[in-house]
Amino acid sequence: MIIGVPKEIKNNENRVALTPAGAKELVKRGHTVYVQHNAGEGSGFTDAHYTLAGALVLASIEEVYGVAEMIIKVKEPIEPEYKLIKEGQLLFTYFHFASYEPLTKAMIASKAVCLAYETVEKTDRSLPLLVPMSEVAGRMAIQKGANYLEKPLGGRGILLGGVPGVLPAKVLILGGGIVGTQAAWMAAGLGADVTIMDVSLQRMRYLADVMPANVKTMMSNEYNIREMIKDADLIVGAVLIPGAKAPHLITQDMLKDMKQGAVVVDVAVDQGGCIETCKPTTHENPTYVIEGVVHYCVANMPGAVPYTSTLALTNATLPYAIQLADKGWKKAAQENPELIPGLNIINGDIVFEGVAQAFNAPYVPVNKYLVD
Repeated sequence: MIIGVPKEIKNNENRVALTPAGAKELVKRGHTVYVQHNAGEGSGFTDAHYTLAGALVLASIEEVYGVAEMIIKVKEPIEPEYKLIKEGQLLFTYFHFASYEPLTKAMIASKAVCLAYETVEKTDRSLPLLVPMSEVAGRMAIQKGANYLEKPLGGRGILLGGVPGVLPAKVLILGGGIVGTQAAWMAAGLGADVTIMDVSLQRMRYLADVMPANVKTMMSNEYNIREMIKDADLIVGAVLIPGAKAPHLITQDMLKDMKQGAVVVDVAVDQGGCIETCKPTTHENPTYVIEGVVHYCVANMPGAVPYTSTLALTNATLPYAIQLADKGWKKAAQENPELIPGLNIINGDIVFEGVAQAFNAPYVPVNKYLVD
């Protein structure tokens, strides 16, 4: 198969979808790998690294899209890329369709095969290609939140862990999944007073067992959230419904009950956000203030630590990329059911129910395309 790795062009996105080591594995199996000039530079990989691994370097993004049967990316294509995508071309990347209708319409029009990292799912319902970036984002949420709590950056001027004789900051985490768990570990390690809210008693029992004493659990419902946000200094939105829009757990009217200079970090922003007032921002302009509350809503948080993020992501994606390259997307999905929920759009049809529901659009069962 001919595989293309374009340079990411989203604002301040420095990750790359394939490392030189990954390129070497694909080349060893007889595949041709084309990498755009300087695609890996932001993550510390030069064109020479790829060339030594057996990949071929192309000068432009147009050339990469033009030659490739499978495009491997990190972030969803943005508008300048839409016209480059060909009918029948396989795109393997994060899409988060349910939060952005123009992207969905563009991919329908392209008649490409869109296989989304975020909805590839194991039999135990875990999301193997979302986990590594969720781990990074959860830890970063606390780093960034602690930073923006500083007075010069608009925050309350509170140190997350406090000092002897001064109480630590109160951190509220909405969601006890991968992001929430990693955020809790980081916040607890810094000495904060942490509460995780979730709707699953089983998950909260697990968290209560493994977390240190300064992390508490609480059932997530509107009443409890309204009460907890009054005292919170930092709130991390960590709610995920795979492939669908995140529910708004904190609405705009609730902001007036929060402390002036409190900080919200909505990690769910690329799925629409679980805080109503959150809208996607960039690393260039990461925050804005509403009702005195600082909002940090960068949609590609792991892009700020590209070396760590690229290695963590490609460790997870490469085995699937090899299957897709060796067998083609159809046979790979037939033989590995984990890939089936990753298929979101095929030949102009939405084949993932959560995406269709988000836009009240027609839904076509994916099995239509998997039957020989």
